[in-house]
Amino acid sequence: MIRLLSLKNTFLLSFFLIASCNPGKAQEQPAVTGPVPAVQHTDKYLSLLKGKHVAVVANQTSVIARKDTGFTHLVDSLLLQDISIKKVFAPEHGFRGQADAGETVKDGTDKTTGLLLISLYGSNKKPTPEQLEGIDVVVFDIQDVGVRFYTYISTLHYVMEACAENGIPVIVLDRPNPNGSYVDGPTLESDFQSFLGMHPIPLVHGMTIGEYAQMINGEKWLKDGIQCALQVIPMEGYNRNMPYSLPMRPSPNLPNDQSVVLYPSLGLFEGTTVNAGRGTEFQFQRFGAPFLDQQHFDFQYTPQPNFGAKDPKHKGEVCFGSDLSAVTAPGKVDLQWVIEAYTYSENKDAFFKDRSFTLHAGTETLRKQIESGMDAETIRGTWQEGVNQFLAMRKPYLLYP
Repeated sequence: MIRLLSLKNTFLLSFFLIASCNPGKAQEQPAVTGPVPAVQHTDKYLSLLKGKHVAVVANQTSVIARKDTGFTHLVDSLLLQDISIKKVFAPEHGFRGQADAGETVKDGTDKTTGLLLISLYGSNKKPTPEQLEGIDVVVFDIQDVGVRFYTYISTLHYVMEACAENGIPVIVLDRPNPNGSYVDGPTLESDFQSFLGMHPIPLVHGMTIGEYAQMINGEKWLKDGIQCALQVIPMEGYNRNMPYSLPMRPSPNLPNDQSVVLYPSLGLFEGTTVNAGRGTEFQFQRFGAPFLDQQHFDFQYTPQPNFGAKDPKHKGEVCFGSDLSAVTAPGKVDLQWVIEAYTYSENKDAFFKDRSFTLHAGTETLRKQIESGMDAETIRGTWQEGVNQFLAMRKPYLLYP
């Protein structure tokens, strides 16, 4: 079971003092430890890039730990190694990870390197043939958190698809999954495929980004069943049951370990009218709304615009709800909080956002189950057949114990 992670866990690689990815609130943090991400093994992939025109799919998590200088961004490191990087593709939240969830990320030029930045979030989610023209190989290195509606795996799909269509190989530098020790949640139904979920998998898949890339290829999920010339550079010292503390925010509203491990459960609030901590410093560690019963919920807070949430739900309004910043992470998709909020909502008709909750859940069934009064464990029991089928399907693609 995943537990609340300590920054003092001892594993193979020591990361060093870093700053928060909030540029306005830089602060020193304790050393973070964990398995060795593939990006560290430059000897395994530099030779594959020498003499080639390279595109990189990256964001603020695409870093190499250095004993002397702390973190170096992969792009900067490759340029220092005389690798010919021609452009960078950026996912949701942008190359430097400063855009709000759902905010359009614009094309531009990286101020540090002068490289062309192409957004893969907004109207252009898939690289075009023109954008890939002259590129010999694409490197993908982004930290995922193992949840279906976290959109980096959808970006991975479209990058692989575009490269397959244009005869360009993809190299995925593998990274740990901080929610990798379990598989849980409803399986996506094909009628509800979207950028929030493109494949028939449970809400939490328990795979690394490299393993997931292999499954996309092997299951022929790309358009017309085409397959990408894919090479995954594996990690060292990783198994899916080990706790892993991320060295930096994977996105603006996942600021720490607690938010990451609660995200599979509290992320479902994104499809409701309840605030899940956006507009506070405890994103995905609390929930609340003005219309929740204040006699039942004794915790209250007021969301305000901040880094990662320019216009949070219920901005400036007192929200009644629960603080989960100190609870033990459940190691499963825990529906108790969504069910509790629905039960004590004073306006149940306005609780679920039209289609958003269904797209997050991947099925209409979950909403109907909650509305009917079904309890959390009974609902979880209805997922088991799909989870078991997925566990069998993913076996050939696993790289780690």
